[in-house]
Amino acid sequence: MAVPDRGFAEAVLAVVDDIPAGHVMTYGDVAAMLGSRGARAVGQVMAYYGSSSPWWRVLRAGGHPPRGLAARALPYYDAEGTPLITTTSEDGYRVDYAAARWRP
Repeated sequence: MAVPDRGFAEAVLAVVDDIPAGHVMTYGDVAAMLGSRGARAVGQVMAYYGSSSPWWRVLRAGGHPPRGLAARALPYYDAEGTPLITTTSEDGYRVDYAAARWRP
């Protein structure tokens, strides 16, 4: 995996930092806000640089939490009042994307 361009990374993190508590965007939403179709590039930015940003507010398609981070994300969702839906998936839940999606 290549290290994301610094300018793009800064732009992604600025968008993520602006997502209000209790709201979410998908990787694709963040990319679209930046005029890009690079949802995977947004994911790379979050993997490399997103630990100090509200990373739990950026979801996979369908409202699923970041891969491998569902258990770590759940307390944040609970604290912020993010609407969740119980599922039979490996994670056991997903975010109610229709209710929580942030549209700046």
